[in-house]
Amino acid sequence: MEQFFKLFLLLGLIGILTFHSGCGGDSTAPDDEPKKPSKTVSIPRFEKDSAFRFVEKQVAFGPRVPNSEAHRKCKEWLVRQFKSSGARVVEQDFQAKAYTGKMLNGTNIIAQFQPGRKKRILLAAHWDSRHIADSPLSTERRDEPILGADDGGSGVAVLLEVGRQLQENPIEMGVDIILFDAEDYGQSNDDQAAQESWCLGSQYWARNLHQNGYRPKYGILLDMVGAKGARFGKGQVSMNYAPRVMNKTWKLARNMGYGNYFVDVRSNGVTDDHYFVNTIAKIPMIDIINKPLKTETGFGSHWHTHNDNMKVIDKRTLRAVGQVMLAVTYREANGTF
Repeated sequence: MEQFFKLFLLLGLIGILTFHSGCGGDSTAPDDEPKKPSKTVSIPRFEKDSAFRFVEKQVAFGPRVPNSEAHRKCKEWLVRQFKSSGARVVEQDFQAKAYTGKMLNGTNIIAQFQPGRKKRILLAAHWDSRHIADSPLSTERRDEPILGADDGGSGVAVLLEVGRQLQENPIEMGVDIILFDAEDYGQSNDDQAAQESWCLGSQYWARNLHQNGYRPKYGILLDMVGAKGARFGKGQVSMNYAPRVMNKTWKLARNMGYGNYFVDVRSNGVTDDHYFVNTIAKIPMIDIINKPLKTETGFGSHWHTHNDNMKVIDKRTLRAVGQVMLAVTYREANGTF
């Protein structure tokens, strides 16, 4: 009897421990996501004509300089466009003093796809355009704002098309598309103060994340990704802070046949939005930015000139960058990136 009683107690204790172990596993589950997606989603085709029209629409507003009417109208259109793609949109308004002393009224536009998912990646671009045509190559109307078809418009267009594809081909992963404002209102010289006069929107966002505890797996920034013959090297800042993401993205691009755009060559660092996302928010982010060889400015000849218009935009370049962005996003969601 005594042995039976001990055996009964032992079995009861095992049952209790098993019950509590099971309850503890349920209560500490991080979220409702499976470790692997319940189904894989094929990578959709990036529609270059759609992206081209998105560039045209932005340029039709005129220069999107903060505090201008064109800036306000374009913001309203961008918000509507993301909402029409099924995103939850956050408009993060801020004020920042430009190097000129002017107070800028800016808005970071944050489009959240699958906002309830814990696993997330971040895709970004800046949506404002330069307030002056101050390139050394600029020969006219240097004090007038530029259209920024490539410098601003192209990256935004690619991400608008990515958002449209995410609605038509949903995935079991969160994607945040952030359009940073007031990136291009900086002072053109090389001292530290001048570097921090750029990217005012991303600086604000990095210090004031749109939600508590926001932590995407990584980010990818697009800047000047629409010009004919674009050349995207491996930038120094990206390689310092997110070399794994950069190397995997470039390898994927080459395997997809876009090695003529995504070249396996180191390029000089540049102060861009990704620098502040890396250093302030501590989120690993790379920059896909056109850095041609042997140019006076280090950028395309249209950079910060009035030649940055629709004539420089090439649909094939938009397709190359956009298809790589879709491949990264869908492979990440499928667990194959």
